[in-house]
Amino acid sequence: MLQLYACSFVPPVKSSLHNQGYLTQIQLPVMRIQNLKYKHSLKNTFGERKTIIRSKLLESHSSEDWHLSDPKKENGVVGKTQRGIFKKWDILCRFVHPYIVMATIIGVTSFSLLPLESAADLSLPFLVGVLKTLVPYVLLNIYTGGINALYDIEIDKVNKPYRPLVTGELSIKSATVIVSTALVTSLAMGIMSQSPPLLYGLVAVFLGTSAYSIKLPLLRWKNNPFLTAVAILVGRGVTHVSYYVHTQEYVLGRPFVLTRSFVFAIAIMSLFAVTFALLKDVPDVDGDRESGVQSFCILAGKEKVFWLGISILLMGYGSAMVVGASSSCLTNKLVTVLGHAALASSLWLRAQSVDLDSKESTSSLYMFVWKLYYVEHLLIHFVR
Repeated sequence: MLQLYACSFVPPVKSSLHNQGYLTQIQLPVMRIQNLKYKHSLKNTFGERKTIIRSKLLESHSSEDWHLSDPKKENGVVGKTQRGIFKKWDILCRFVHPYIVMATIIGVTSFSLLPLESAADLSLPFLVGVLKTLVPYVLLNIYTGGINALYDIEIDKVNKPYRPLVTGELSIKSATVIVSTALVTSLAMGIMSQSPPLLYGLVAVFLGTSAYSIKLPLLRWKNNPFLTAVAILVGRGVTHVSYYVHTQEYVLGRPFVLTRSFVFAIAIMSLFAVTFALLKDVPDVDGDRESGVQSFCILAGKEKVFWLGISILLMGYGSAMVVGASSSCLTNKLVTVLGHAALASSLWLRAQSVDLDSKESTSSLYMFVWKLYYVEHLLIHFVR
């Protein structure tokens, strides 16, 4: 009774709302609750509208392929042409091994810079001379990758089923046209360059890669581990001599001189070539065995061949550190020693984690060695 009596005499509070008169403090909480419910209902309504709009947008987006959109929904010819170009580019990349083309671009650039004596040598004629070296060698790489793919279709059905000749995305006739055109254009550019070192290098690579791939009597060096190493050594060793001599004599117009950096570069690149020859067949043992290819991995075993390849490259890095330590320039000494120490450590750690029974793992290590090969083209410039 006392509580009811006290509540009945609570002074009134004036409301800010029109036509509602006076509200007691008991009635205020009720109004606040009603207002909160009203605001909550508004929030739900707007939230539902946003959800509906968002879902409609997602619906419309998901109905289109953003990478290969429906040509009916695009302005016809432009979209169709773009898709066609991208598809052809993808087929070409899977046909010719883009990482080898990249190695050629880096190799030509690096070895062309070795004979330079000062910044003044970086002239327009020099850049044109480098380009005249680069284009025919890149075209020859297309021939190299293509001719190997043409003769390895049965092997690639097991080892590399994504290759376009295996999937049928590229016909044998079209592949033959690409390979022949690239070869003829490359050799023609070599002849027109009037540079014997450049032409001899192109011919040497052509003969070595043809002998490696083509199935003819006394050829198909792929079946012999020693001849495989010779073919790869020609492709990754002789060509560097061609780049260097061509630049020194026919671009810069100077007599041929053997420099310390050039001799070191040829030595370390030759070790890389031997390492590639050993490691390249580790992921492909199954397909080689089914096709009757007697690779070194099949004859000696994957584990022995794998660690032999790693050991050869580590030996090369050790020799590079010794050569770098004998440099008279402190900067060159530090870069050469520490750089090769870092590469050797990364190779050793990566090799320790490889699962030799996993094709993905061994393929990944093989591609990692190619990246080390790219980096080496930078370090050779510090051996002076």
